[in-house]
Amino acid sequence: MDSLSTLVKLALAEDAAATDLTAQATIALEQSGSATLTAKANGVLSGIQVTRYVFESVDKNITQTWARQDGDDVHASDIICRISGPLRSLLAAERTALNFLQHLSGIATLTRAFVDTVAETGCAIADTRKTTPGLRHLEKQAVLHGGGVNHRMDLASGMLIKENHIVAAGSLSQAVHLCSESGYDVWVDVECETMDEVREAVSVCPDIILLDNMTPEAVRTTRAIVPKTILLEASGNITLSNAREYAETGVDRLAIGAITHSAPALDISMRVKAQ
Repeated sequence: MDSLSTLVKLALAEDAAATDLTAQATIALEQSGSATLTAKANGVLSGIQVTRYVFESVDKNITQTWARQDGDDVHASDIICRISGPLRSLLAAERTALNFLQHLSGIATLTRAFVDTVAETGCAIADTRKTTPGLRHLEKQAVLHGGGVNHRMDLASGMLIKENHIVAAGSLSQAVHLCSESGYDVWVDVECETMDEVREAVSVCPDIILLDNMTPEAVRTTRAIVPKTILLEASGNITLSNAREYAETGVDRLAIGAITHSAPALDISMRVKAQ
């Protein structure tokens, strides 16, 4: 909650929510109002906790009645939440609250689209560390709400050996060996770009092999030589149009940065009524 409090304080300060000049000029201090948050498009909700906290932080007198939960499907015209309280406070919180809710719901919605695309293949949709600075926890939570799974939360959550690590260590095998013998109780994942690298990786048995920018045909070939004891994932240039083709190769997981860094916001509106 401390990190959430800090994030919301920064967001409200950025918007000068305590100094809404337009509201101060047009709305009497004692005036109350009500509002509804309404979906304007079909999607999947995420971000209710932080949105709720925005309204609470602006004014404890704002009441909130949520009709949906994180992970719920919504359709255009569905009412998500009803709120009421001092009208100035409702408007001061509006943009910050919607920014969080629309952005996170957009991530959940795009994740669900990928999950639905690969349904019944046994392949999971995973996120990456390509997240908005300061929002990683919320964005990765949104991935879960959309039915995906989380990859590394941060650099301390696991070891992902990439090209630069291999160069520094001297070889792929040496990099895996150094990570495996480091004494850290985390999984070891090695990124491979060629079949030769895959064969070398299999010989040293990391926990995970990540196939980077390989075609579906190459991934299918790789699946045949990677034992099931090693989790196999693919990443790079995977879209909604080709995700199922990749999933049907037998790969265990698709890691897709776009679900966090390129998800369009879900259209949600807030309309108030003065009382």
